[in-house]
Amino acid sequence: MGGERFTTAELQDYEFRILHARERQQELEEALFRQVCGQVAGGGARVRETAAAVALVDVFCGLAEAAVRNRYARPVVDESDVIAIRDGRHPVVERSLGGTFVPNDAYLAASDAQITILTGPNMAGKSTYVRQVALIVLLAQVGSFVPAAEARVGVVDRIFSRVGATDDIAAGHSTFMVEMLETAAILHSATRRSLLLFDEIGRGTSTYDGMAIARAVVEFLHSRPELAARTLFATHYHELVELESLLPRVRNYNVAVSEQAGEVVFLHRILPGGADRSYGVQVAQLAGLPKPVVLRAQELLEELEAARREESPQLPLFAANSALLRELAETDVDSLTPLQALTRLYELAERARQASEP
Repeated sequence: MGGERFTTAELQDYEFRILHARERQQELEEALFRQVCGQVAGGGARVRETAAAVALVDVFCGLAEAAVRNRYARPVVDESDVIAIRDGRHPVVERSLGGTFVPNDAYLAASDAQITILTGPNMAGKSTYVRQVALIVLLAQVGSFVPAAEARVGVVDRIFSRVGATDDIAAGHSTFMVEMLETAAILHSATRRSLLLFDEIGRGTSTYDGMAIARAVVEFLHSRPELAARTLFATHYHELVELESLLPRVRNYNVAVSEQAGEVVFLHRILPGGADRSYGVQVAQLAGLPKPVVLRAQELLEELEAARREESPQLPLFAANSALLRELAETDVDSLTPLQALTRLYELAERARQASEP
């Protein structure tokens, strides 16, 4: 087949414009974009200021909405060394439980209640409690209302947390090594203004090693005036509760439980005093361990406790009602100079030596 094709200058112009329309569109878009960028750059300072103001309003609107919806209270933030919380709640756990969260009080003060030793069984709420105190402090210092009936927060410079069990396989660090590295970093970096959270220090090693390390950490925090940081110390080592009678700024609290027909019921209330047992076997039963395992564990536990009762008790350094011990506990070490402290130590040592002579 043959044919002839005819065209005109006008048709050729339309053809060119159609074929190159996409390229022209892209050129126009790029030109307009550069124009807009130039205009925005000219007012960049005002745009940044407006964006910052809108972001700030957005943040505080969000905090205000959360405060109204969840019944938060306005905290008092001051320069004191006190953290006093009445009916504090964990904001995340409270939302997940749908209104059945049990509130608790908290009180820390570097001058008289610096360290709280918190004992109680697993699943009772120790970790939730120490976390909620830290969250309330953090919210108060960013300008938010807090999940509590009332709160007073003495300014905190940093919050240090040694919570949870993790390892670092790539670096060759076991769970216990990671725990010790983090604890060391806290003890080297904390100040009197810091808030420290310790959850189960020493659990990654043997019982006696772990208990020794935990006690040494508490004593270190208490005995260094430059490191009198407010501290929450959750532990399973019930032996640490005796520190309250030896260190004047240590306070014991426990998570209340109720045992009914051999089963444990968690009350989630924080009460003064130390826990007398861990209820580990009961918790294992709640977790669904086979009944033969639970029964055998209970038998072994009773045997171990009986053996421990038969062992000769270790003699204390001083009698429980020793006047020397009471005088030592009442001594305000922080107010003594190094020379006065050394002189006082020599006096107490000489009196102890004389009392021990026949």
